[in-house]
Order: sequence, then structure tokens, then C-alpha cells
Amino acid sequence: MAFHRRLKQIRLHSEGNNILVQSALVLILLNGVLFYFLKDSNLIPFYGVFAVSAILYGIALNFFRCPIRQFGGDPEGTVVAAADGRIVVIEEVEENEYFHDRRLMVSIFMSITNVHANWFPVEGIVKKVVHHKGNFHKAWLPKASTENERSTVVIETPDGIDILVRQIAGAVARRIVTYAREDEDCYIDEHMGFIKFGSRVDVYLPIGTEVLVKMGQKTVGNQTVIAKLKR
Repeated sequence: MAFHRRLKQIRLHSEGNNILVQSALVLILLNGVLFYFLKDSNLIPFYGVFAVSAILYGIALNFFRCPIRQFGGDPEGTVVAAADGRIVVIEEVEENEYFHDRRLMVSIFMSITNVHANWFPVEGIVKKVVHHKGNFHKAWLPKASTENERSTVVIETPDGIDILVRQIAGAVARRIVTYAREDEDCYIDEHMGFIKFGSRVDVYLPIGTEVLVKMGQKTVGNQTVIAKLKR
């Protein structure tokens, strides 16, 4: 199976456009009015509000970033982190949505300070994309994988190995965006989707896969190698 690498040039998630523009206008208006009324007296309150405004807007910009990253290694048989965050689960579980057998699950939890773009963890062909409505339990709870709002993406690698990736909403996250489309090629370096606010991404691997990360380890999406598939 041959693949031609292509990159989707996504730098700022489109859902952030309205929020960022509206927030900027409100903050500019607020600071402008405050400066106008205080310019001839005491500007200390203005400087305080301006500093807080800049910090809050910086956090919003960081949240909606979709950085383009190049993986420098060999993608064959490689599973990269699908998100920035921290490893919270490495265990064998029963996967009953698609495989209906035991799989090795590696989960990455994203805090509100992490970039919330998600990357394809492997290269291959997208076989299945399904969105499930559900609850909004805290993302680090085990039941979040099966009960929360989530999107499931199944990818067949060039070696014929099926990998399942699940984007999961958390207690605060209320929207999952998935770019993956069935029957399309997908590549490491491409964005798979985006999740608003704190949430998690699970990757289901064949039993016996060599896991290269540890519990609590921080990950960088599309850069940290989390596992090597057996051929």
C-alpha cells in the first residue's frame, strides 16, 4: 500500500475564529473606554485590566492553536501521540465497540492549558468514523471511554493492522471535531481533529504491541512515539 504524504495547513482552529475576534473587540473596547476615562488621573487600574486582558487572550490563543509539526522518524510501524498531554492509562481492556476483543489501550489526558489539536497516530486508510452522543463525566475516569460524548476513528495501517483512536469529551469539553473521513488516506503529521477544553484521546493497539511511554509521562502530539507495532 503506497501513500503520498500531504499536509493540511491548519494553524488556528476555525471554531476559534468568532470567539477570538469577538473577545478581541470586547477587550479593546473595554480597555479603550477605561483608558479614556483614566488618562488624566490614575492609569494604574487601566494597566491592571490591560495585563489581565492580555493574559486571558493569550490563553485563548494558545487553546485554539493547531500547530503544524513534522515527524522526523520512520512512520512505518510507528504510533505517535495523538495529542499533547499526559499518559493516564496503559492497560489491557475489552474493546466492545469495534474489535469485540481485548486490546492494549493507551490514553492521553489533555488539560485546558494543552494544545487541543489531535493528530493521526499512524499512517493508513480511514476505515470507520463514528460519533457517539453521551455524558460528560470527568475525562480521566474509566467510564468516560464508553459513556462520554466521543468520536471513534479506525485506521488500517499499510501492514493491515487496525488501530482505533477515540476522541473523548470531558466534564468541561462540549464539542469534538473530527477531520477524518472514511476511505481517505491519513498520515502522521496531519491533524485528525480538535476537542474544546479538557478532554482525552484513547488509542487501542493489538495485544503485544511494544509500548514506549510510561504512566504520567508528558506527550507532544505527532512527536512522542508511544508504541511500535509488531509486523
